[in-house]
Amino acid sequence: MTLTWKDTLDIAIALDEAHPDADPRYVRFTDLHAWVCELDGFTDDPEHSNERILEAIQMAWLEERD
Repeated sequence: MTLTWKDTLDIAIALDEAHPDADPRYVRFTDLHAWVCELDGFTDDPEHSNERILEAIQMAWLEERD
């Protein structure tokens, strides 16, 4: 599966699987950005992210946990 910054839910699911002990509420955006870029299948340009996208991923990750 190929992931881009627009795939917030799929990224959130992948992050939850890759970092099960992390609490999304306390992950810094710099770490979140790095973790997304390290995901298998992530093919988008790392420079195309912004705070709004990272926040959407974080919120989706929180919802996935609930």
